[in-house]
Formats: sequence, structure tokens, C-alpha cells
Amino acid sequence: MYTEIVKIIEGGLANDSKKVQSYAKLLANNLANSGDEKLANKILKVLKSIKGMPVYKDELFTAPVDNESRLNIANIITPPEIELNVQFSNALNNSIQEFINTIEAKNELKKLGLEVHSSLLLYGPPGCGKTTIAQYISKKLDLPLITARFDSLISSLLGSTSKNIRKLFDYADGRPCILFLDEFDAIGKARNDSHELGELKRVINSLLQNIDDFTQNNILIAATNHEDILDKAVWRRFEKVIEIKKPNSKEILDLVDLLLKDINTDVKDDQKKLAVLSHELENLSHSDIKKIIRTAMTKSVINKQTTTSFESLLFETYLHKNNSIYELEEVVKYLYEHNVSQSAITNIFNISIRQVRNILNP
Repeated sequence: MYTEIVKIIEGGLANDSKKVQSYAKLLANNLANSGDEKLANKILKVLKSIKGMPVYKDELFTAPVDNESRLNIANIITPPEIELNVQFSNALNNSIQEFINTIEAKNELKKLGLEVHSSLLLYGPPGCGKTTIAQYISKKLDLPLITARFDSLISSLLGSTSKNIRKLFDYADGRPCILFLDEFDAIGKARNDSHELGELKRVINSLLQNIDDFTQNNILIAATNHEDILDKAVWRRFEKVIEIKKPNSKEILDLVDLLLKDINTDVKDDQKKLAVLSHELENLSHSDIKKIIRTAMTKSVINKQTTTSFESLLFETYLHKNNSIYELEEVVKYLYEHNVSQSAITNIFNISIRQVRNILNP
């Protein structure tokens, strides 16, 4: 709560009413959570009396822009806009919850003299849920998520990228939020990278300084698919680091079950079909699996089919793995080898049973 009080004072001295009101609301929430509802209600009553109070639920603040292109250097999403249907593994869920719990207990930790730097680095293959995790944390903490736009943040003008980084951090520092640096490697590359220009090497120094200042009182999440090229000093700036991996066999089954939960399919109650489908989905990312199942569902609707069948899900998996390119003979053999009946194959490709048999028994 000390942080919120300091921010309110800073906002008052700077005549920044938005900052005062935002941190006053956060202070009220923290007071209510700690049991002092009387004082919390008094603060909220004062805030509600202010006409047109610009808290995030009523008004979205204007994002900062790059001076050269005039494009926003951040996108902003508020908790009510975030709709998630996720299921994390126990280990991952525990790690995420530990980070959330630390943030919620930061005032108590500071009273004990413990430094709290609310920073999280997520790394791993693309499509495995790093952005989803950032959104999940935003939703759980009821804080807007400010996501850096590196296409406009990185300027062609010498020196402007460092200025944009500073502008972004200053903007996020002015209100309760979570700053999310997705594709973090775009500016966090190692300073000894011989392929980078001198100006881009200096950007990392600006970044490190801003991270140090920002995380003393604010929440920072970064994500990268290329952790191997991050500067070594970057790793030390993050209080918590979580590796996000592709789903294992059990996680694939859980994800398939979640995605098929509310649709008509012949897979859900058939353990044999589930096992075959899950095996074929191994080594794919979460987003790959979601895309495969949603595409199969979409095609079922377009073709006016009441059920998203096992064979359609398997066929969509085959197409995904082969970049939507296939030879009829090869895919027919693939489906048959994976327990799809000949009659089902005829329905998928609109060919005769004789054609199917000729392919299988040349």
C-alpha cells in the first residue's frame, strides 16, 4: 500500500488526476482485501463523486506513439475484454499462481524488509501459450495489459528506439497495469551480437535501466521464443523465469477434452479414438492443436454436418503436418492405418468404395 500512496502523492504534485484516481482505486482494493473495508469504501465514495472518473473500466487512456510514424507503440486490453478458456498443467499453474500470490502479498513482504521485483520472463517454442498466460495474469489481478508493439517501438531514426522504450515505461509507470513485452528478443538481444548495429547495441542498456526502475513498483512480463539470443544481463532482471513447453501426452488429452467439451463428436467417449488422435498431435504446440480442432469444427458446420468426426479431426491433423498439401493415395492409406473405416474415407473425399479399395490393395 505504500507504493500506491507514493504514486498518489506523485500524481497530485504533477497535477496528474488520472494517476491519482487510478492508484487511489488500487489502494481501496488493497485495503478491502486486507480487511479495512470502511476506509476502502470512503476512498471509493470520493472517487465515484468525481464526474467522468477515468478508471480503466470507464475510459481507456491514449497509448503513447512513435514520433516518426505516429503509430501507437503499445496496445491496451482491459480485464473485461479478456475471454479465456484455458487449462494449465499442475506444475505450470503452480508457477503462475506463485507469481500472482507474490504480487498480491507485496505490501506484507515489504513490511518485512523484503524487496519485491514483480517481473516474469516466459520462454519456449511459439504457440505454447505465453501471451495467454500474460492475459490470464492480467485477468486474475484485474489490471489492464499494456503490450508493446515492437513494429512501431523500434524506430528507423538513430536514438529514437531508446526514447520510445523510455516513453513506454513512463506511460506504464503512470497507472496500475501490467506491462507486457512480447517477442522480447526483438530488443533484448545480446550486446555481443556481431550482426547488430551500434545503435541497437545501445538499446539494451536503455532497456536494462528502464527494467530496473520500473520493476521496483510495477509489474513486468516478457516473453520470447528465442531465449538463446537474449543478453545475459536480461535474465538477471527477472525475479521469476518460467519455461513454457509443448504439451505432453496427458496435457494433449486434457486440451482435446477441453476443446471438444461443448461440441458433438464421436471422439469424446471413445478411448481408442482419443488415444490415436492424441498420439498424432504429439510434438505440436497448443495453438497448433487448437487450430486443427477449430478448423475441423468449422468445416463440419460449413458442410452442414451435425458431428465433428474422428476422421475429420485426423484428416485436419494430417493437413496441418503437411502444409495442406497431400496426395489422395497417401492420405487414404494414412487414415486407414489410423483406424478410419473405408466407408468414412469415401465420405471425406466423395469417392467410391472401389476407389478406396484399389488404393489400399493395388
